[in-house]
Amino acid sequence: MEDHRRHVILITDGDDYARKSIEYIANEIGGRCISLSHGNPTTLDGALIVKLIKKAPHDPVFVMFDDSGFVGEGAGERALKYVASHKDISVLGIIAVAAKTRQAEWAKVDVCIDRDGVLTPNGVDKYGLQEMEKGRLYGDTVYCLDEIDVPIKVGIGDIGKMAKKDHYEIGSPITKKAVELVLERSGYRGR
Repeated sequence: MEDHRRHVILITDGDDYARKSIEYIANEIGGRCISLSHGNPTTLDGALIVKLIKKAPHDPVFVMFDDSGFVGEGAGERALKYVASHKDISVLGIIAVAAKTRQAEWAKVDVCIDRDGVLTPNGVDKYGLQEMEKGRLYGDTVYCLDEIDVPIKVGIGDIGKMAKKDHYEIGSPITKKAVELVLERSGYRGR
């Protein structure tokens, strides 16, 4: 039976730096970015985001979610949960982005990539520096990630930043590596 679900990668960041980086990487790999999903915080609800995903001409589709530092479940997380659990959506993986918040908002991740491109079991901070805790990433749009079952959750620092080591003008190499890891681990081969 053919799978008619749309294949998406969820990103827990939505500021302008993230948008420019994700648009660039989506274009590089032949995917599509839902640019309207960017915002700090997310302003679109999950149902509208699903409609936009379905209109994208091809997969994988990149979608951004951001809570803008809101503690607890904010608009970005509500939209993310809706999209992730939709019957017409297949989530290939989540790129969990670290933030400066430490108000107990953290999620378990499978692996992190530091700002030098090194894969590590340790968490990373928003600057892409490794932390001491294993498998834990602090961020402002990660509160619900433990409830979502996906092939892989990759933690990284702040997209498009990380002391300019992930700037879109140099191709956002850290974010691109995270995307490549999601595609590899999910077994996605395109269609």
